[in-house]
This record gives sequence, structure tokens and C-alpha cells, in this order.
Amino acid sequence: MLRIAIVGCGKIADQHVQAISRVPDCQIVSVCDREFLMARQLGERAGVSHCFSDLGELLKTTSPNVVHITTPPQSHYLLARQCLESGSHVYLEKPFTVTASEAKTLLQLAETRGLKITAGHNYQFTPEMLEMRRLIEQGFLGGKPVHLESYYSYDLGDATYVAPLLGNRSHWVRQLPGQLLHNVISHGIARLAEFLDDGLVEITASAHQSDRLRNLGGEEVLDELRVMIRDKSGTTAFFCFSTQIQPGLSEFRVCGPLNSILVDQVAGSLIRNQKRACKSYLTFFLPPLWSAMEHLRNGRRNILNFLGRKLYQDSGMTELVRRFYQSIRDGTPLPIPHREILLTARVMDEIFSRIYSGSEVAEKEQTEFSVV
Repeated sequence: MLRIAIVGCGKIADQHVQAISRVPDCQIVSVCDREFLMARQLGERAGVSHCFSDLGELLKTTSPNVVHITTPPQSHYLLARQCLESGSHVYLEKPFTVTASEAKTLLQLAETRGLKITAGHNYQFTPEMLEMRRLIEQGFLGGKPVHLESYYSYDLGDATYVAPLLGNRSHWVRQLPGQLLHNVISHGIARLAEFLDDGLVEITASAHQSDRLRNLGGEEVLDELRVMIRDKSGTTAFFCFSTQIQPGLSEFRVCGPLNSILVDQVAGSLIRNQKRACKSYLTFFLPPLWSAMEHLRNGRRNILNFLGRKLYQDSGMTELVRRFYQSIRDGTPLPIPHREILLTARVMDEIFSRIYSGSEVAEKEQTEFSVV
């Protein structure tokens, strides 16, 4: 039985409680928040009696096997280091750390201590993403991916998040090197990092502020981002983050030398695009029918999964937690390799160094990760 602790008792902590409850042979034994009332309220909701406002006291008193850290990113590095040094494995919410150098230090510390650490990239483990990997492993693309596209959007209509952010220059999101972008784009970048080489030879990034955000009083906050990447093997990638695209997009396209795959995480679907020869006017008739069949296949699968109670909100987090715990118990590979966690952090650093001149990342990180 794995003993689990949660540090940071805000809104996302409840998602972790739900995910952990679906995984067998584990138990939440303690929760912690610097605001003790928040810890006590989560403890009441989760049925946990050990509530703390000090992490050191939690680690000493309850000795958890795994600690889930769900605090703002600025505290991730110090909290995760404290947990690793005390002998606990760590699930660290996204973004993993504020800078790539912090990420590298934590990953090295985990390896030195013989402990496991993972990033909260739960969208990498939704059913459609798992199906995508299965197809790629079976050779569906016809070779190594040649081009990747990742689209990720955020709805500014959520006033509970945007209003405090825009109304307070001291808000923790505004203090991140990449501000709003820093807190949300790691999901979209992580998709690309899985298939890109460590050696990147080109990154170009441009960002601007939408008219809507400007009208809301966004000041220096940027909410539209476009990025182009090329690695040393020639694979190219495009990333788009937007608060303006409607309906909202969360898509990932993987293009190979023979076929391609489109994952739509809003609809929970996967479309297989195969190279097929069509003669004459059949070019206008057959491809739409093949596409319709793909959508019907997705609809049928989702209905069956719903009826079988396999389809629920945030199934990706449950799957990531399950695989992470299995890795701890059995010594199997981590669900997210350290290489991908670090590459995601390095790409984010490089993006922010380009769009926010004079940032901490621009001054400290650019020398560690040089691209043209």
C-alpha cells in the first residue's frame, strides 16, 4: 500500500484526490497547505485526518511514499527537492519547474537518490493519445515523424481565473517569466518533446496580445503564441497557443512519410489519415466517406467506453498516476522519460527568452540551450 501526500490544497488538488481514488493499493495519508484552513477543508472532503501547514512536519510525521505537489510553479523546485531529500517519490504538477536548470537539478537528484519523479502532463495519457502511440509503434506512419503540429487554446471567459490575474500585478502567474503562457503551454509543448530530438537547431517564436485581452486590461500579458521548431534530424514542429480560437482547440497532428494521425482531445477522438490512390472523380467521393467512417468509429468507441464506465473526466490523470505508481512498485520505466521533461522545460525557456526580453530566463538560460 503506497502512502500518498498532497501538498497544495487548491482547486486542482481535488482532481488529484479523484485520480488517486481510482488507483488500487494506495491511500492518501496527509495533506498540506501553508493556509491551514485549505488543508483542513481538503482533508474533510478527502477523508484525511492528518492536515499540515508545514511540509517538513508532514514528511516527518506521516512518511509518505509519494508526494503530489500542486502548488504554484515558483514553489515547485524547493518543495520537490525537500521531498526527494526526505526519501519520497514526487508527482510534480505542470509546469514542472520555472526554469530548465531547476528541472535538470531535480531530475539528477531523483536519479542520485534512486527515487522517481514525474511531471503532471496528464493529457499525454488520455485514451486517444494512448491509441496514437500504439499505432506509431505498429509502424502506421511508415517511419519516423517528419512534421508535428500542436494546438492548445484557453478560454478567457473563465472569469474566476482571468479576473484575479489581470487585476493584480503581483498575482503569481504574472510573476512567472512567461506569465500566462508559462502556466498553460507545457501540455502542448510536451506533445512535441516526445518526438523531437534533444538537439534542436532552430526555434522561432512570436507572441502578441489579443484585442479581447487588451480590452480586459491585460497590460503586458501576452495570450497569442506561435512557435516553429526544427531538430537536428530534420523533423519540424509547429505550436499554436490561442485564447481567441473558437471552438477551443486541443489537437495534435503527427505526420509520417506514409500516413498521418490527428488527435482531437476536446472530442476524445483519433483520425487515421492514410495514403490511398483514387482515380478520377473518386478523389472527391471516397476521402470524405473514409473520414466519416473514422468519426463514426470514434463515436462508437466513446459510447461503449461511457457505458462501460471507462470514460470519465480527466482519465488522463488517472492513467498517469497509475503508471507512475506502477513504476515505483515494480521498478519499470517512468511514464514520462526524464529526457522529455527536460526538453519541454528547455523549449519553454527558449520561447520566453524570445518573447519577453530581459526576463530571468533570457538572462540565465539562453547560454545553456543555443539554437539559431
